[in-house]
Amino acid sequence: IEDGADRLEHLVGNLLDMSRLQTGTVNPLIREIDLDEVVPMALGGVPDGSAELDIPETLPMVTVDKGLLERAVANIVENAVKYAPEGEPVKVSASALGERVELRVVDRGPGVPDTAKDRIFAPFQRYGDAPRGAGVGLGLAVARGFAEAMGGTLAAEDTPGGGLTMVLTLRAASGRPSVPADLSAQVTS
Repeated sequence: IEDGADRLEHLVGNLLDMSRLQTGTVNPLIREIDLDEVVPMALGGVPDGSAELDIPETLPMVTVDKGLLERAVANIVENAVKYAPEGEPVKVSASALGERVELRVVDRGPGVPDTAKDRIFAPFQRYGDAPRGAGVGLGLAVARGFAEAMGGTLAAEDTPGGGLTMVLTLRAASGRPSVPADLSAQVTS
């Protein structure tokens, strides 16, 4: 009953989010944050051990809406976990590229052919034989909508060796990279 209630809550949340996106009522509150402040919270909906996180502390801050980013990352990771082979964790990593920060969610599942890569972001679309409990096809549509509302992008790429990599590109905050809290006292003195 609890699992069913959680799935229903997630579905209703995605339906409401998609409705807000389609009516243009998403008003992001953009501010500078550290990815390692948000991404671990987004992994709360996946089973322990199903995702490996690699977010360097030296990564620049990003300019995003914290809540929208958390929901977008949660939808991307949950989708990847559903398609990943049993016992093969999804890898979530980030890197800086000039004025951007890329968050990559890598799975070793069946992948998606190039002809279907844009279609997986359309509402109510699922690719191929979706696994049991795969949802109704809103997660990636909501994730892309939120990414675009924050001035970012979300794209699908092939994972070398098989699988799918979702690439969430965000604007790096202008100014200096973030400094870990335990080092900030040393930097200012």
